[in-house]
Amino acid sequence: MSTSSTVSPARPDPLKERRILVVDDDPTVSEVVCSYLRSAGFLVDETADGLSAVEIARRTRPDLIVLDRMLPGIDGLEVCRRIRADRAVPVIMLTALREEDDRIGGLEAGADDYLAKPFSPRELVLRVQSILRRTLAEFTPESAVDVGGFHLDVSSRQVFRDGAELTLTVREFDLLAFLIRHPRQVFSREDLLRAVWGWEFGDLSTVTVHVRRLREKIEPDPAHPTILATVWGVGYRFDAGEATP
Repeated sequence: MSTSSTVSPARPDPLKERRILVVDDDPTVSEVVCSYLRSAGFLVDETADGLSAVEIARRTRPDLIVLDRMLPGIDGLEVCRRIRADRAVPVIMLTALREEDDRIGGLEAGADDYLAKPFSPRELVLRVQSILRRTLAEFTPESAVDVGGFHLDVSSRQVFRDGAELTLTVREFDLLAFLIRHPRQVFSREDLLRAVWGWEFGDLSTVTVHVRRLREKIEPDPAHPTILATVWGVGYRFDAGEATP
């Protein structure tokens, strides 16, 4: 008596052949970054200046952009602003500047993440994969959540405020979604860095800037926040009300 078994076909990698635009005027950095990303299965376009980056992004609609802060023509901050005015594509900014104000500048321009040069190409690939996975629809649908005028749909990655959809970056969505799920709970910046970014260690100003950007989009008066409140000496609390699935 013979028995046979069937092997289920492997599930295709949902990140395979996602399109990445690499923008860096250092040919050595660009070559290494592009090589690692292609080896990870991504389709990669590359350019060395800001103006062409804006045009390529408009034409090819990349899934993520790796963007150097210092570029000829227009710098990375202005490139990020121009591209973000068209669509909310995720951006990882590369910077050789180590001052906190320079890092914050990239985040405030709309970057989702940043890496300081010199950096590990493997770490960059992991950051790219992490951000792109968050943009994928969940395989198991999750119930929508309504709280204080906000409607959160995780499966479609949409948040509505009083019926109007909010335009959020990947990290802004992740941060707001986490807080909506945990109303009236206080989280430190370290807590949010672990829960939302998945980092055990990192620059806490990353959280600060994303909170500031969220407040500009959800608060009636961002200078005096009442929805995303600061608990002095502790962290932040979402005060829009209790969540109702």
